[in-house]
Amino acid sequence: MEIKAPRGTSDILPEKAGIWQFLERRAISLFERYGYRRIITPIFEYTELFRQGIGESTDIVQKEMYTFRDRRGRSLTLRPEATAPVVRAFLEHDLLKHSQPVKLYYIGPMFRYERPQAGRYREFWQIGVEAIGSLDPALDGEVILLLMHYLKDVGLKHLQLHLNSMGCFKCRPSFTESLEGYLQPRIGEFCSDCKRRIKLNPLRVFDCKKEACQNLLSNAPRILDHLCEDCKVHFHEVQEYLKMMDLNHVINPSLVRGLDYYTRTTFEVISPHLGAQNALGGGGRYDNLVEGCGGPPTPATGFALGTERVAMALEKEGVSLPKDSTLDVFLAIVGRDQKPDGFALLSRIREEDIAADMDYGGRSLKGQMKLADKLGVSYALFLGSKELGRGVCRIRDMKTGEQVEVKLEEVPKWLKIHLK
Repeated sequence: MEIKAPRGTSDILPEKAGIWQFLERRAISLFERYGYRRIITPIFEYTELFRQGIGESTDIVQKEMYTFRDRRGRSLTLRPEATAPVVRAFLEHDLLKHSQPVKLYYIGPMFRYERPQAGRYREFWQIGVEAIGSLDPALDGEVILLLMHYLKDVGLKHLQLHLNSMGCFKCRPSFTESLEGYLQPRIGEFCSDCKRRIKLNPLRVFDCKKEACQNLLSNAPRILDHLCEDCKVHFHEVQEYLKMMDLNHVINPSLVRGLDYYTRTTFEVISPHLGAQNALGGGGRYDNLVEGCGGPPTPATGFALGTERVAMALEKEGVSLPKDSTLDVFLAIVGRDQKPDGFALLSRIREEDIAADMDYGGRSLKGQMKLADKLGVSYALFLGSKELGRGVCRIRDMKTGEQVEVKLEEVPKWLKIHLK
């Protein structure tokens, strides 16, 4: 039997992992600059969390979750998204006691049973933030700004920000009633998935990507025409913050996102280079999710972006990423007899928190230098019988080609100073 990775998954090999590390490091640096702290939740949760949090009518709960029973018969699900788990952790560990809003970020894999295609996988990685505990439209502005700031920070230029309001549980019923009145006479013209959505939750029809269904929705009622006064004011203020930050945006009345917990602000960032799966990330406000998971009424907002899609967009735009070398120094040994001394020197260098390596494949000096160049190190060290006889090590700057000789006992200190 030929064993391969399951369909819809992929191995992230070292070359690709370098892009992942670049994207994650930029996220960590930027998010923490905005006051967000990292949270890590389990990869699987009790199934009821997602049924209750995401919504029974969503495609995710209906047909995309990886659900299984453990040995005691309890239903568990690989997380299809991270907001519900973060809210569960927020409640379980009583983060309500902390000053509000509680600002968190996460990085990790999610799982959905979907038809694999470019930009959509069954195991996929997300980077996201959640800000829990404030209804302030300025917080919506900050979250949207943070998403745009991050995507521009990693090098993307061709971005489109789409914005909508989902209203609240006060004004949404009137919109739902109006939408049902529009959809019911036309229900036979929709695809089978949309027919099911119309029965369970009419708003979900806007999730459909089929052109025929989208055409049928072109004259459908707009949720923006049904907003209550509070939601109108909130949406207006969010847009004012975006204008203040020079963030151009498109009002998209069909943008409802794929999860039932969204209220008021919803947003999405599109790349024109990615075809059908063109959303790099998005999010919005979810003011009822904490209460729906058993907590007190607590407003919240956040976003998630797809690591694979961001990586694809970077490639499509031809963005030149920084060379991701994990090594600073390569030690080239000139002659087998010098290997023990080289190994000892290498160990002392590593003790100074310097990333260093040497050849273990019996390469010639020329082969070792080719390897050093391929690894992208800053300095190559040469150690042979001549150098050892004089108690020195020859050091080459790989960028300039300049060489110096440094006393063996001073090599770690010299590298530490120059690598800074």
